[in-house]
Amino acid sequence: ADIPVIPDLEDVQEEDLAMQVAAPPSVQVNRVLTYHDLDKDLLKYAAFQTLDWEVDLKLLTKVLAPEHELQEDDVSWDWDHLFTEVSSELVTEWDLGQLERED
Repeated sequence: ADIPVIPDLEDVQEEDLAMQVAAPPSVQVNRVLTYHDLDKDLLKYAAFQTLDWEVDLKLLTKVLAPEHELQEDDVSWDWDHLFTEVSSELVTEWDLGQLERED
């Protein structure tokens, strides 16, 4: 039948917290691997080559593209320019198709 009771502020002894500083958390910092390190380690470790020890990912890991092939420059798109470019390509393809039908 012990019921915890929240004490009143007058009952709590006043403490001087102004000079007390909390200790910083101690977290072990591990080195973050770069893409280059991950690429090198990918083929070494069998853990990356299977998923849930059932699905074989060896074929996928053999054909993964390297990072430098995936990087693209940022290009801003202008709607008018893009529309003109696509429509001219379509007209060119249509003209080529017409010439082939005539031959």
